[in-house]
Amino acid sequence: MNYAEIKYCDIANGTGVRTTLFVSGCRLRCPHCFNEVAWDFSAGKPFTREVEDDLIASLETPFVAGLSVLGGEPMEPENQEGLVGFLERVRDRFPREGAGAGEGEGAKTIWMYSGHTFEQLAPGGAWNLGEVTDRILDTLDVLVDGPFVQAEHDITLRFCGSANQRIIDVPATLAADGGVVLWEDDPVFSTHAM
Repeated sequence: MNYAEIKYCDIANGTGVRTTLFVSGCRLRCPHCFNEVAWDFSAGKPFTREVEDDLIASLETPFVAGLSVLGGEPMEPENQEGLVGFLERVRDRFPREGAGAGEGEGAKTIWMYSGHTFEQLAPGGAWNLGEVTDRILDTLDVLVDGPFVQAEHDITLRFCGSANQRIIDVPATLAADGGVVLWEDDPVFSTHAM
């Protein structure tokens, strides 16, 4: 797997200051995509163990809230194989808040953006590759799902590019008996008022 870019102080792709990894390769090729350069699977540089180590080291910084993974398309089969072990390393090192780590005790969130819907990625979905996809979903706190649709582009949306995209609370959704549980933003942001 290759990666197109890494941003070490990103505030656009999830809550707080984040380390953001943009993987290479996307077959969806949404018209008007903001990151066409990452469609090519050979774009950028190889995603090596050293790159993984640097990303994990960046997450040690107390003010960094977590990791965000975008593309390209992180859930392309090749990228799932390249990401699963890394995401499990991140989750093992930085447990969820309340799962062995309290606020300020090393807890970090993992966000992922995919042009595929949660239903396509969930067990039985067309883009679920079995164990590897399930293992990735188990590491995630939030999935921003769905393709970018220019006709639904809305600059007032927080963490989405178009109104069809959903911000999903992955652990709550996986624990639910059915249906998607949406992530809840801080009310000050969800009302667009301060």
